[in-house]
Amino acid sequence: MKAFDLQRMAFDKVPVEFLGEVALRSLYTFILVFIFLKITGRRGVRQMSLFEVLIILTLGSAAGDVAFYDDVPMVPVLVVFISLGALYRLVMWLMARSEKLEDLFEGKPLIVVEEGELAWENIRKENMTEYEYFMELRLSGVEQLGQVRLAILETNGQLSVYFYSDEHVRPGLPILPNSHKPAFKIMPNAGDYACTRCSEIVAMKAGDKLMCPRCSHNEWVKASRACRVV
Repeated sequence: MKAFDLQRMAFDKVPVEFLGEVALRSLYTFILVFIFLKITGRRGVRQMSLFEVLIILTLGSAAGDVAFYDDVPMVPVLVVFISLGALYRLVMWLMARSEKLEDLFEGKPLIVVEEGELAWENIRKENMTEYEYFMELRLSGVEQLGQVRLAILETNGQLSVYFYSDEHVRPGLPILPNSHKPAFKIMPNAGDYACTRCSEIVAMKAGDKLMCPRCSHNEWVKASRACRVV
């Protein structure tokens, strides 16, 4: 084999005329995917459940193969799309009639913040860290958890956030990056402190050194009372 052979790198063993067939195959798969998405009524990936993402990934594999490989026939790929479309409709029909099946495929909404603190037991069950939730909350304009009455992780991966009014904002864990919130193991002053892991709020005195009663963590930051700026 000759290294840096432009003919091999660009075309390998296919003739130049095959590029026209690639364009036709690509148009074919584009139309199939477009029709499938129109039938299912989905508008964006973030609106999709785990089951729907799985369907799209399977379709993408079939579409990619038939678009680029000359030895992949086009009609079987059409059968793949029809079969997956029928499967999708069947599963949607079954989920509408079975709550257990809906929970299996779609999952359940999960409370991640409740009354100004992380719902720690719920978060521990998920494969996400609290820092990933903090990122999503910051994108919703949250500076500290005491501003949040309730935050729910929806089945499509988005957070629904419900806020306290300014007069009811609680002291809470600031969720800005760590450089903006120095952590302490020995409290420098008296006041409310928030556990850096689970957000538990504890009133402490200067010189106190305490393990968190909820998660046994030993680092604290000063609780923030900041209200939302909108």
